[in-house]
Amino acid sequence: MTAYLILTALTGIGLVRPGDDLSQLIELALGRADIHLESGDVLVVTQKVVSKAEGCLINLEQIEPSARAFQLAGETEKDARLVEVILHESRRILRKRPGLIIVEHRLGFICANAGIDHSNVAAEESGAGEWVLTLPKDPDTSARMICSRLKEITNADIGVLIIDSHGRAWRRGAVGVCIGVAGFPALLDLRGQPDL
Repeated sequence: MTAYLILTALTGIGLVRPGDDLSQLIELALGRADIHLESGDVLVVTQKVVSKAEGCLINLEQIEPSARAFQLAGETEKDARLVEVILHESRRILRKRPGLIIVEHRLGFICANAGIDHSNVAAEESGAGEWVLTLPKDPDTSARMICSRLKEITNADIGVLIIDSHGRAWRRGAVGVCIGVAGFPALLDLRGQPDL
């Protein structure tokens, strides 16, 4: 049996806004591209559109920084309101330096600034103010919802990955990581089985 890997980018989805039905947007984009999902296909969705659709937006103008946030903001040269959001999204601070806070995120990821995103979070999408975007509250549940809805529509057993980019400590650049999965196992336990 020959295995194939075909990657196809969906276009024309546009800006995702809080409350948008992401599954429906994906379905419409698939239709415009004349793509029909089949069992075994895997849909990869960026964290940013999931977070936007789920309304994971925070207006920094509404944040009251704690004393801890002010202290950490002084050490890292960051906005204390942003630091307060980072603290809220984190289990613990692992490292800090001017411009950077490395945390263990509440979901268990080790990442910079708790995965909070400033880029492409336009005020016109959310109203006036300075807005940031957090990671989804439960990316596995988000993936299951998209997977379930698309299975209803297509009758195909597909997989869904929600991905994000994370920096690596002491390295330049970023790596893609899966933060949510549905439709297939995220890990295979091969202990006790022969390898090559």
